[in-house]
Amino acid sequence: MGDRGSEFTIRIVEATEVDDVLVSAMARLVPQLSRSNPPLDTAALEAIVDSEASTLLLALDEEGVVVGSLTLALFRIPTGLRAWIEDVVVDEAARGRGVGEALNREAIGRAQAEGATTVDLTSRPSREAANRLYQRLGFQERSTNVYRLDL
Repeated sequence: MGDRGSEFTIRIVEATEVDDVLVSAMARLVPQLSRSNPPLDTAALEAIVDSEASTLLLALDEEGVVVGSLTLALFRIPTGLRAWIEDVVVDEAARGRGVGEALNREAIGRAQAEGATTVDLTSRPSREAANRLYQRLGFQERSTNVYRLDL
């Protein structure tokens, strides 16, 4: 666990192009989220980055190293603009330093700016720290185990 009192500056950026650095960073992060998923290749990352329905957000440390990522999906349905947060992952070495919170706050702000009225996400009960974070940010557990934040 990192010390929240120590200096640790995080910058959140949108991935707009795929290069070897991004491919390598995601190859390091995705297994920390799901050991059953294969690493993303360049073509798979390009499909995500180029998609109009999703935004890949990256958390960069002071040296520009990717220490976390989050995907924000926005899509229109007859009842309005839907926003989902998916695949939030923070590098083990950077956990406890506010990276996940910074990623989620950026995603929430973007969803609200686009006109979404709620943001949904799911989280396994075993991810205790993540669940505490989501609740601290105002997400409420639904009977379907989906969290919703009214904006």
